[in-house]
Amino acid sequence: MKSSNMFLHTHPYEPFLFEDASKLIVGTLPPPRFTTGDLKEGDVDFCYGSRDGQLWPILDRIFGLNLDFETTEKAIRQRMDFLKERKIGICDIVQSAERSKIDASDLGMENIVLRDMFTYIQQCPKVDTLLFTGGNSKNGPEYFFRKYLKEQGFILEPVSNEVPRVHKFVLPCTNLDISSKTPVKLKDNKERIIKTVSLTAPSGAANRAVGSLKLYKKMKDENPEFNTIDFRVLQYKEFF
Repeated sequence: MKSSNMFLHTHPYEPFLFEDASKLIVGTLPPPRFTTGDLKEGDVDFCYGSRDGQLWPILDRIFGLNLDFETTEKAIRQRMDFLKERKIGICDIVQSAERSKIDASDLGMENIVLRDMFTYIQQCPKVDTLLFTGGNSKNGPEYFFRKYLKEQGFILEPVSNEVPRVHKFVLPCTNLDISSKTPVKLKDNKERIIKTVSLTAPSGAANRAVGSLKLYKKMKDENPEFNTIDFRVLQYKEFF
């Protein structure tokens, strides 16, 4: 139940899933205005569509997409077509949260309800990689996924501690339903090893963290015009 004087921040979009998807982008919640429908000029009414976000500008640069950045059906279709062509789905992990202050801060989320990720992943039998749009800092995508795995009795195993960090986990053939705590048989009836990649968050708020990375400093020293967006483009290109 929603607490008094709190804004209920619900995810406005269902997961973007399809059978051929091999990777899933996993974030938290879009800014509250996407829940209320009070979009700004330059927003796209789709996942990661905030005009202040950097995911689509980064992908636009990597793949030369010539995307429109406007509140139109064409802009939505461009993104859907790209995702299907590249076999990339989207399944943010947070279904809803409450906020005392209406902003997009991950730390401001309270009384968080997570999506049942195993069930969604099982709808895409070819998925072998989750791309987190952020790391293990509090209320980030990796942070919530670790919490979700713990509730299910699983852990993330480290593969690489270099930025972006890579982990893996075993997707079971049965799922523990969070509400009833009873095992539920899953669709493809076999275990799968899934890799996770904790990308540097595609937001302006993460620029300070990028600036403190040794690799970024080295590249900046070699090319003073190199910036935090350039750094993300190089990082994301490897995994998208």
